[in-house]
Amino acid sequence: MKQNGNYLKSPDLLPISHANRKVSTFGFAVIWVGMAVVLAAFAIGGAGIQSLPLGWVIVATIIGSVLIGIFMTIIGDIGVEHGLSFPVYMRAPFGTIGTHIPSLVRGITASCWFGINTFFGSTAINAILNTLFGFDNWFISFLIFAAVQLINTALGIKAVERFADLAAPIIILISAWMYVSLSDKAMTEGRDVWSWVESPVTGGAAFTAFMVVVMSNMGFWATLAADMPSLSRFFKAPKNERNWFKRNKAQIVGSVIAMPIVNTFMVIIGAVSYVAVMNYDPVVGLQEAASGFILGILLLMIVLAQWSTNTSANVIPAATIFSNVGGPRVPFWAGVMIAGIVGIVVQPWSLFGIIIPALLVIGGILSAIVGILFTDYYVIRKRRVNVHDLYKDNGQFKYMNGINMAGMIAWVIGGLAAYWLSAYSFFVGFGVGAIIYYILAKYWYFNKYKQAEIEDPSDEKYLGITVGRDWEIDVVEERAIVPDVNVQI
Repeated sequence: MKQNGNYLKSPDLLPISHANRKVSTFGFAVIWVGMAVVLAAFAIGGAGIQSLPLGWVIVATIIGSVLIGIFMTIIGDIGVEHGLSFPVYMRAPFGTIGTHIPSLVRGITASCWFGINTFFGSTAINAILNTLFGFDNWFISFLIFAAVQLINTALGIKAVERFADLAAPIIILISAWMYVSLSDKAMTEGRDVWSWVESPVTGGAAFTAFMVVVMSNMGFWATLAADMPSLSRFFKAPKNERNWFKRNKAQIVGSVIAMPIVNTFMVIIGAVSYVAVMNYDPVVGLQEAASGFILGILLLMIVLAQWSTNTSANVIPAATIFSNVGGPRVPFWAGVMIAGIVGIVVQPWSLFGIIIPALLVIGGILSAIVGILFTDYYVIRKRRVNVHDLYKDNGQFKYMNGINMAGMIAWVIGGLAAYWLSAYSFFVGFGVGAIIYYILAKYWYFNKYKQAEIEDPSDEKYLGITVGRDWEIDVVEERAIVPDVNVQI
């Protein structure tokens, strides 16, 4: 793709200043309440309960959730420290052109999840309308639900946070109600949700089943572990704070505490739904466990949850990536629409039955990127970044024709390794990607293409909020043409 002088300086991809970081610690925790209520979580519970008792499914989920939350927080420091989004920082380990390949994989994946969650939510909407008014057309519900979510996201990050503030308490209350309803249904079928297992396994098979639950949780959220900077750049953080934990307080509370709690509860609901009606889809379970107005209220939680999840976890990251690929001609709102189109074209209703295998494969592919980002940002650059050159056509990140071969090779090898060892996909992909990238970058590529922040490791020159700096990129022309809706709303 041919670049011009303004290509890398799309206004929606500029570093977010300290003053424009609007999402508080509580705000991010609230966003997580909505983001964690997703079909994948229910599916993990439904699949796990087939081989393991609910107690072990819960333990595996907590382990996987906390671990991936830690990875999210670690990578999210890129956004907190420098105000950079995922596709922009990816120019460092992959190059100004190379960034598009792994970024598009993440963007398309996010768009597919938008479609899957929208279809899931539309089945709940259709069930509500059918119960209350006799209307039965899931596809019309799907299109309307997709349009409403895309409009909400196009309005910017504050609109997303405001919706999460509204939806979160409703989701919490109705989730508890849902658990009780499904548990009662299971008891009427003569099944104790805490002891019933469809096909119990022991020994090595039990350990493998346990690790599949751990990796499934990590695999789904590996998407956000990779591009958490696209969200974390909007989080409030103190200037001139050198303590990593204090600087990342919002992330820690949201990703390491709030997310594991909510995600685990959703996995439990999926498991209980499977015990109750032999189907992890709570929409199906609730239609058998409740009726009338109560059913409508319970299904409303599903709708609100998918809406909240999609805007934060799928559409914002995908739109940011598509904006990066398209340059100034593709502002954030246009990226939102592209994400929506992709999510519809892939026919998500056809992807419904392959979620668990897909989580393991996608998680492995993306985990290699997480490993590469970790090595590049923390180990090699030590959090120092020559941010100005990230926005230059002929800067240090141009490498060979815009591609950092060290990153590309490490990603391919890490992704393949994770694919072949899918039961441990995230750990394998992360470890292999991180190690291969370190060796290739440190001893080969960065000897050939010198990096200013490595040659001159100055905090004052190359750190961001830690030294009180807001990175400013000179893009007067673009600012006059396209306003940055992300930070104005």
